[in-house]
Amino acid sequence: MAYKVNPDTCINCGACESACPVAAISEVDGKRKIDESKCIECGACAGTCPVNAISL
Repeated sequence: MAYKVNPDTCINCGACESACPVAAISEVDGKRKIDESKCIECGACAGTCPVNAISL
């Protein structure tokens, strides 16, 4: 099960995208989205999110 971004909480800062070692995060409609097929569930994105918008 891949990590997911809560679009209601995401402030689109990009911290998660630069932390992702497999480039699974991109911007979609002004928010970050995680590509579930690329996510390796390492948690790097969740650890860098300043508003805790990412969870499993």
